[in-house]
Amino acid sequence: MSEVYSRIAAVPRFDVLPLAEVKDMDGLTMLRAMLAGDLPPPPIGKTLGFILTEVDEGRAVFKGMPSFDYMNPLGTVHGGWTGTLLDSALGCAVHTTMKPSEAYTTVEFKVNLVRPIMPETGEVTCEGLIVHRGGRIATSEATLKDAGGKLLAHGSETCIIFPMKTG
Repeated sequence: MSEVYSRIAAVPRFDVLPLAEVKDMDGLTMLRAMLAGDLPPPPIGKTLGFILTEVDEGRAVFKGMPSFDYMNPLGTVHGGWTGTLLDSALGCAVHTTMKPSEAYTTVEFKVNLVRPIMPETGEVTCEGLIVHRGGRIATSEATLKDAGGKLLAHGSETCIIFPMKTG
């Protein structure tokens, strides 16, 4: 069993964050609480076979496992799976910079698919890094690599920052 599937299987509950409970936490603390098991990871990670594995200020790392279930009609892993994994790392890199009661959402993102991904590719690592964090706009960039460090895809993202609504 891969590290990704072992980590996913060990999670007791996937859910959305309880905003009323986390609004007074900064983003890095929220993501660290998720890694520690004190907050649930989002359901999309279970569905698409990827999970957050590391966070630091301005940095988020996910590991994913491409599988047959994510293949397109032509026999490669669908670019949407790759884009979703990149969007998660890109967004979480921004998330690490959120102040208490701040939220964000993706405004736009660009994905470059440089090699086909197959189930045989095995476990992949996606690292997102903050490029700029302003008062209302943040940008990030990410790479997706195989276990040997070969680049599979990369992308960039712009997020808008706004007050968190808890009601």
